[in-house]
Amino acid sequence: MNAPERFFMPDIQSSRDHRQLAIQQVGVKGLRYPMTLLDAAGEAHPTVATLTMSVGLPPEVKGTHMSRFVEILERPRAALSLADLRRLLQETLLHLQANSGRIEMKFPYFIRKQAPVSKVSSLLDLDAAITVWRDEGGPIETELEVTAAATSLCPCSKEISDYGAHNQRSHLTLRVRLLEDMSLEQLVRIAEDEASCEVFGLLKRPDEKWVTERAYDNPKFVEDLVRDIALRLRGDRRIAEWSVASENFESIHNHSAYALIEGRNV
Repeated sequence: MNAPERFFMPDIQSSRDHRQLAIQQVGVKGLRYPMTLLDAAGEAHPTVATLTMSVGLPPEVKGTHMSRFVEILERPRAALSLADLRRLLQETLLHLQANSGRIEMKFPYFIRKQAPVSKVSSLLDLDAAITVWRDEGGPIETELEVTAAATSLCPCSKEISDYGAHNQRSHLTLRVRLLEDMSLEQLVRIAEDEASCEVFGLLKRPDEKWVTERAYDNPKFVEDLVRDIALRLRGDRRIAEWSVASENFESIHNHSAYALIEGRNV
């Protein structure tokens, strides 16, 4: 059971503060906790998230009740959709008697993929984050972020070489503030579609031939990657604001190539 609130002990956090300075975010950070998330198909994805949970503190209140953030997580609950995460924020605001707050969770996420020729199945990992927040007087907002790996092949190398072309493994980071819900898988699919080729957890030799030739037939600079993905995000009515970045880990240099584009749809 959670610690009962009926014990008659001094509550210093709720005492009055005379400095008259509001705090925009106060809470807990670096809290690791097991979570289960629902994808668009309703399939459960267990993970371990690192959470930052905070609320706004009025200028007259000395402190917030840190233990209550963990109490919220300890309540029994099923796998979480984006709507459930917004309800989790509402619970937090109610439990801490706050008008604004924020929950940010970062976690590894696994997507099951089939190889292009052999159809062998394997899991592919990526880094993801979901943030829900409410500013005082505003609606609850939702932001998704994914960092997906992909292959990029250099157009210049292909053009100037008698045979072959050098390529890179790219980390594509897409961040979107939503008007309507979309899944992490849908965001990853946009990134993979615009790369020279997507990557897989497991490939057989016919698959390796396919991905090699696919990348060779679809060369892209780092600038091409972010521009092509940006066009997809800019045309998506579910998205209010977006950013896309690519870090290409060079195979012929000891540094990366990098590009970033940000934009708004509304």
